[in-house]
Amino acid sequence: QVQVVESGGGLVQPGDSLRLSCAASVRPFSEYCMAWFRQAPGKEREFVAFISPAGVSSMYADSVKGRFIISRDDAKMTMYLQMHSLKPEDTAIYACAVDVGYLGPNWWDYDYRGQGTQVTVSS
Repeated sequence: QVQVVESGGGLVQPGDSLRLSCAASVRPFSEYCMAWFRQAPGKEREFVAFISPAGVSSMYADSVKGRFIISRDDAKMTMYLQMHSLKPEDTAIYACAVDVGYLGPNWWDYDYRGQGTQVTVSS
């Protein structure tokens, strides 16, 4: 059974940085498309970023462009989201999604999805 597990969330202050991790037990990991999504309280889930197999290409939501960096380490079967200059509006549950063929902004089009990790940005 495939497992997708996020970690690294926490409580930080505005302007801080934080790195999230997403471990997925899919094989071969390097051939999977991966993405980050987030859902704030009372709001719909939104796309954050995705990265193609082997990290050839990536794409970001306008709201995080220039502040967040998505990356992957195929040897560790892990994807990362490095977040800088965090703002209170970044507060949300961040979850990752994995698929062998789909690379896009739609959560339900990914075959495997994690439960998420909470990120809270507050002073």
